[in-house]
Amino acid sequence: MSAPDAIDALRTAASAAMRCAYAPYSGFRVGAALRGSDGAIYAGCNVENSSYPAGSCAERNALGAAVHAGCREFTAVVIVTEAATPTPPCGICRQALVEFAPGLAVASYAANGAHASWSLAELLPAPFTGNSLRSTT
Repeated sequence: MSAPDAIDALRTAASAAMRCAYAPYSGFRVGAALRGSDGAIYAGCNVENSSYPAGSCAERNALGAAVHAGCREFTAVVIVTEAATPTPPCGICRQALVEFAPGLAVASYAANGAHASWSLAELLPAPFTGNSLRSTT
């Protein structure tokens, strides 16, 4: 991913975001922090809703905060949960992230300190992109 201090800053931001999560139905709180190509950090937490599809994931909320701030390029994302094992982004978050950062470095930390890392390309090897919308005929 990148230097340990840079990862620590993302992990700290993701942990703080996780504490703000609204997860009364699943009890599964998630925080995510994206590093923009300019070094800025954008965090988000999951927000559940009693109508489950209306909820939103931490990764997409962090992405929305970044886009709102004008950032469109990212180098890394760190995800923090209270789970026993590191949790990668869900499929829809992978798709949302690949729109802006197909080479994104992804790290996840569990409550017990266990961690894992992947590239977004490993997690989403055949993404649907803007090129998929272009006709070849």
